[in-house]
Amino acid sequence: MRTSDGSRAEMSFTIPRDDLATARTALGGLCAELGMDVEGDETMGKVSIVGAGMKSHPGVAAKVFSTLGDHDINIEMISTSPIRISCVVPGEKVEEAVRALHGAFDLQGADTIRPEQPFGEFAR
Repeated sequence: MRTSDGSRAEMSFTIPRDDLATARTALGGLCAELGMDVEGDETMGKVSIVGAGMKSHPGVAAKVFSTLGDHDINIEMISTSPIRISCVVPGEKVEEAVRALHGAFDLQGADTIRPEQPFGEFAR
C-alpha cells in the first residue's frame, strides 16, 4: 500500500491455506478503500520453536537462525514472543527445517512431523 507521502508500506500475516479465500473476501472492501492488494503465497510453510524456558536461555533465536542458515533454508518472515519463535520458510523446506532444529536442540520426535491445524489441534 502507498502511504500519504508516497512511500510503500507492507503488512504480513499468516493464516491457514484453507482460509485464504475467506480472508480475501473479508479484506476486499478495506483493501479497495486503502488502495491495498492482498497477495497470497500458498507455497510457504512455517516452523516454530516453543518453550517457556526461552526467556531464561539467551541465544535461542541465534541458534534457530544459524541452524536454518547452515541448511540453506531461507527465512521469509520471523515472528517472536517470549515463548515462541516462528519462521516462515519455503514449504518444501519445512521437514528439513524441523529435522535440523530438532538436531540443533537435541530434541526427539523429528520422525513424527505433523502439520499444525488452527487453534493448536494437530492433523491426524
